[in-house]
Amino acid sequence: MHPNLGAGELLQRLAARAAEQGRSVLLETEGLELLKGIGIPVPEYVFVPAGDSVEPESLHRIRSSTVVVKVVSPEILHKSDVGGIRIVPGGVDDINRTLAEMQTALGSFPIDGFLVLEKIDYDRSPGGELLAGLRWTDDFGPVLTFGAGGVYTEYLNDRLGEGGVGIASASSTDPGTVPAMVARSSVAPMIDGSLRNQPPRVDPERLNNLLQALMEFGRESMPAPVREFEINPLVLSPDGPVALDVLVRLGDPLPESRLSPPLHKIGNLLCPASIGIIGVSSRMNPGRIILNNTVREGFDRSRIYVVKPGADEIEGCRCVPDIASLPETVDLFILAVDAAQTPGVVEELVRLRKAESLIVIPGGMEERHGSEEQVGRVQDALNRSRKESWQGPVINGGNCLGVRSRPGNYDTLFIPDYKLPDTPQDVSPIAMISQSGAFAVAQASKLGKINPKYLATIGNQTDLTAGDYLTYLQDDEEIRLYACYVEGFKPGDGTRWLEAARNINRSGRRVLLYRAGRTAAGAQASASHTASIAGDYQVTRQLAEEAGVVVARSLAEFDDLIRLFTFLDGRKPSGSGLGAISNAGFECVAMADNLGPFRLADLGEESREILTGLFRACRIDGIVSVHNPLDLTPIMNDELYEKAVHTVLQDPAVDVGLVGCVPLTAALQTLPAGQRHGEDLDAVDSIVTRLGRLNRDCRKPWVAVVDAGRMYDPMAAALTDLGIPTFRTADRALRLLSIWHETV
Repeated sequence: MHPNLGAGELLQRLAARAAEQGRSVLLETEGLELLKGIGIPVPEYVFVPAGDSVEPESLHRIRSSTVVVKVVSPEILHKSDVGGIRIVPGGVDDINRTLAEMQTALGSFPIDGFLVLEKIDYDRSPGGELLAGLRWTDDFGPVLTFGAGGVYTEYLNDRLGEGGVGIASASSTDPGTVPAMVARSSVAPMIDGSLRNQPPRVDPERLNNLLQALMEFGRESMPAPVREFEINPLVLSPDGPVALDVLVRLGDPLPESRLSPPLHKIGNLLCPASIGIIGVSSRMNPGRIILNNTVREGFDRSRIYVVKPGADEIEGCRCVPDIASLPETVDLFILAVDAAQTPGVVEELVRLRKAESLIVIPGGMEERHGSEEQVGRVQDALNRSRKESWQGPVINGGNCLGVRSRPGNYDTLFIPDYKLPDTPQDVSPIAMISQSGAFAVAQASKLGKINPKYLATIGNQTDLTAGDYLTYLQDDEEIRLYACYVEGFKPGDGTRWLEAARNINRSGRRVLLYRAGRTAAGAQASASHTASIAGDYQVTRQLAEEAGVVVARSLAEFDDLIRLFTFLDGRKPSGSGLGAISNAGFECVAMADNLGPFRLADLGEESREILTGLFRACRIDGIVSVHNPLDLTPIMNDELYEKAVHTVLQDPAVDVGLVGCVPLTAALQTLPAGQRHGEDLDAVDSIVTRLGRLNRDCRKPWVAVVDAGRMYDPMAAALTDLGIPTFRTADRALRLLSIWHETV
């Protein structure tokens, strides 16, 4: 025991002892000492070495009539799984008999001894046993997890879903972080008195102080010597929270982090005045496609230099025989050679100071076993340059498709132009940052009239990371939406990314994230419950949402949210009143069934009179009445449909509009022009064109629904091209509109 030591000094002594004994975990006796050092209450206890018996005088501090006996072994982390915990009468004979039985039953494990602990009385109903755990994550640093505890921890949190646990960054010093984390957990209503008016089961200040102390401990002790620290269960006794069990996993110091790249050179990369490229063939290869695409984008050919011995010019661009012959230090140099050549090219560019930024296209380096030497050469060249006055180049990639920059007038996405749809001249206020090049070009092919200002594919993040790009681009006020596809953050980069995202969201702009790799595979190496119930995706999602990021649950949702936030940018709702319209009764019911945060607006008298007149004009006033959702029936034609939508959207009680159109009716022009019919959805008097005019003239936020099969895809596409967020079912429209509404 070390009763006079603070938690920090005590931890160092305990970790040193564990290292001497070859242990990567603290024994529970040591964990209990550490808890007391942190200031977290624990039961009174006695340690009995293996083979010894308990003496009567040693039990005087234990007040309970029954006791808990626990095995102490570096190889038994979850004692209840192997029968390593027993509850027995508190007499000496009963305790010693139990010690002997457990010694025999657990003889296959190395046993240091046993703990005899006071049995704490507490309410064992749901919420009476909690879990509070710290673990180190490479991307976000120390994180704190809070949720349901006990032997059913994983089962309960699996059933409770994504909201089962509350997660917070232990690096946060904001006093509101802990209460917000507790409130996010599904166990919160069971302990704070909000469930069926039950009295609170714990003083919130005491619980918050305990968790705050744990967070401070995490900041000071992680990643070394502590990697994980889990209290399970933390029980709610009449005297307050008490830690009944603790698991402490240790770890060595981590390697030094990378030298930070000079972020200002991302400006050279995104908006270069000069470009060099190597790997261009006389035939069509990735390098040639990149050159063709960049010329097509309008980049000045006189400032494009192709490293190609034996040639004078390609596509009107000057060729030079080698890197040394480049006539200037280029802002951007593109490597479209194979992985084996890449280290040598990077080393020469750095040695000769011939480039301020690089895009490394080839794969086969960091993601391929046996490429460590190649990666090491690139990193060594970068690290040396970082220590020089010019700080060296920044690198995008490798294993990427590079960047399409509208302001920079270049495109390294080596996709032939005939494989992607034509993009509009107008640039959309979006930056897309994607770890996957294939995902980025797939998105680009689906965005239609949306034309991101920047589309950066960052690949393996050899140098520049998702956090670096978001940090640099956060000051670009022209960008309203930052759409990020991330498969994994580099060490420490999640924290950097969150900080930039938080700044962007505070400015009224938005960050959208799809986090791939959502399984618990990343947590399998850990034996603690904390990791298994708060895996990498769970951590990312909660920390991102706490920072104001919109986290897409699926790739389809990511697509839809890009359009929704782009098309509705600048249209802020003044409330939650929804005006809903359809020409099908089933869709009106679906709208009413899926309101989410919205309420059906009470239409004003003037609006009702206008709508009643429209109903009379098409003779449906005897079939339906005016109410919200407004059922226009399949009888109403294009002109009256437009007037009805206009009337609802102009009503002062309506803050947000939902306009459904089941397009199979003969009363509306919903098909492209064809020989079998007289419809033309592009006609000046079609419902599509009319809704487009409404969207241009009405600044209230609203979305459309086209609930029909593939035959009506052209109608949905036409509405989307007019800047109207268009969905194929009412329930999906309302769910995503709810996300948007709760964010803006």
